[in-house]
Amino acid sequence: MNYSTRLLAVLAAIVVLAFTPLSRLCGAEEKSASAAYDSREHYTKYEYRIPMRDGVKLFTSVLVPKDASRSYPFLMTRTPYSVAPYGEDEYSGASAHTDLFLKAGYIWVRQDVRGRTMSEGKFIEMTPHRPDKKSKADVDESTDTYDTVEWLLQHVPNHNGRVGIWGISYPGFYTSAGIIDTHPAIKAASPQAPVTDFYLNDDWYHGGAFMMAASFDFFSSFKPQSGPTPPPKVRVPFDYGTRDGYEFFLKLGSVAKATALLGGDNTGWNEGVAHPTYDAYWKERAIWRHLKNIRCAVLTVGGWFDAEDLMGPLRTYRTIKENNPDIFNAIVMGPWVHGGWAGRDGRKLGSVDFAADTAKFYREKIVFPFFEKHLKDKGDPKLPEAYVFETGTNVWRQYPAWPAPGAKTRTLYFRDGGALSFEAPTGAAASDSYVSDPAKPVPFIGYTATGVPQEYMVADQRFAATRPDVLVYVTEPLEESLTLAGPVSPRLFVATTGTDADWVVKLIDVYPPERSTPSATTAGERSKDVPPPSITLGGYQQLVRGEPFRGRYRKSFEKPEAFAPGKVEAVNFTMPDVNHTFRRGHRIMVQVQSTWFPLVDRNPQTFVDIATAKPGDFRVATQTIHRAPGRASGVEVSVLEAPQNVGKSGVSAKP
Repeated sequence: MNYSTRLLAVLAAIVVLAFTPLSRLCGAEEKSASAAYDSREHYTKYEYRIPMRDGVKLFTSVLVPKDASRSYPFLMTRTPYSVAPYGEDEYSGASAHTDLFLKAGYIWVRQDVRGRTMSEGKFIEMTPHRPDKKSKADVDESTDTYDTVEWLLQHVPNHNGRVGIWGISYPGFYTSAGIIDTHPAIKAASPQAPVTDFYLNDDWYHGGAFMMAASFDFFSSFKPQSGPTPPPKVRVPFDYGTRDGYEFFLKLGSVAKATALLGGDNTGWNEGVAHPTYDAYWKERAIWRHLKNIRCAVLTVGGWFDAEDLMGPLRTYRTIKENNPDIFNAIVMGPWVHGGWAGRDGRKLGSVDFAADTAKFYREKIVFPFFEKHLKDKGDPKLPEAYVFETGTNVWRQYPAWPAPGAKTRTLYFRDGGALSFEAPTGAAASDSYVSDPAKPVPFIGYTATGVPQEYMVADQRFAATRPDVLVYVTEPLEESLTLAGPVSPRLFVATTGTDADWVVKLIDVYPPERSTPSATTAGERSKDVPPPSITLGGYQQLVRGEPFRGRYRKSFEKPEAFAPGKVEAVNFTMPDVNHTFRRGHRIMVQVQSTWFPLVDRNPQTFVDIATAKPGDFRVATQTIHRAPGRASGVEVSVLEAPQNVGKSGVSAKP
């Protein structure tokens, strides 16, 4: 199922869900609980058009418990994806994510944000926060949240005076924005996979490189509207005309042709493509820059394999901690795709089995107790500041902060003969080269699909390791397990025969050749319309973390700079954190390449405007990675020390 299809499925599913946190780039598809909770029996539905301070009215759906013998807290989400079904007689079914809350008793509030579906006003992508408000016309998501809460307190009976807010992805952004200058009644908030900075590794751009396939797939369905508009009865997904996204985008050519295909009125896409540098457009939409004056408990949630907003939760947690030291501020990171904790069991992703129903554990032991404590004074889950799942060992870990205290920064160096070691090179000048041809880009998956299959974040990389335009460095089998707990930061010394280049770095866990393959299906969370390949886990090369970096931004995301052909330069960047253990007998691999298509748009390898690049601008280039003393390329990792973690090739957890 491609991204468009998933988004459409989610929007349709709203009709049968009491409360559906929707994702920014496909939504969190929730499965109905085994014993569906009948909200019609226990709740009365009301619909309001709540006035904001500037007069704009926002459509709001409210479920109020029929039992008036006690009071209840509000639990609210604000979304650009519709709060359907509309009509006070139209109820929704329950879901795994909401069953616990509905049964426990909450006043459920869902609101269409400005300019979306049935709300008035103009929709603005990632509404810029206005810290200096001089009149009622100076509105943002903080004021809209404040005004909504104030109205609810005054007009909805049987509440206990407390409000919680949450949301996944784009609704996660609205959660983060809504707690700036927190309304006194808001006592708890959970931004989940929150869009935090569209340019800095959320959704649109990663390392300055345009995340083309996902952005195109999303905006082919998420289109602007004029005035309050009911959702269409039937949604028609974009027709690629093929099941092969690689073929589709390669034939399409430049990003400009994709723009023409989507239509000139697709504001979100057009604005994103028009701003390839980290300029004022992106900076004023970077909500993390304004996460101050927060006066409620915050539980930020994310997934280690979130293809859309993995960096957002990490940046949100860190910024709130820095700016608001006196509040409860915690982070949860599980082995999940985008919103995968909302309704799935969270046990498998592609061929990788996490050996437990991780999402169910999170819902029952973490997020539900969090809101119960802060909104009802019920119990104390004694949550740590960092509740993180360690992949590889498949264990939940609790830390007093994240990254885990005690993790040491070390560098895995590229060595002769494709070796990888914590020992720095000592020999003479050395380097490795490959030819990168934009006409034959390296695919990001080893099978055909449109959109971005979610399992790509753990997909087998053997298909790439055999290509001549991919460099491979690998350790000997580890004699003891090695745990990485923190950011992954490539430190490269490179040269190119072109004037621009992308550098894609992938950190990979190589399974032992004798690893058995379970007989049960390994499809896991993969999209059903992408037939799972026949996978043998012996020698499986599991992607642990991979990111692109556009070389023109090696000195600044604001001011791109061309390469001088043949000149050796440093390219340093940081990828999102990992919490992964490479087990004894496994090997650590790093792959380096210059294309990752069509996940990332093609760099012409000439210093031109990439979005409008012409066929003649795309040129073959030779890329060189240096690995000699003084120019020792490698990848910095955060090693969580453990005794006797020593491998045959100097791979050790000890300094």
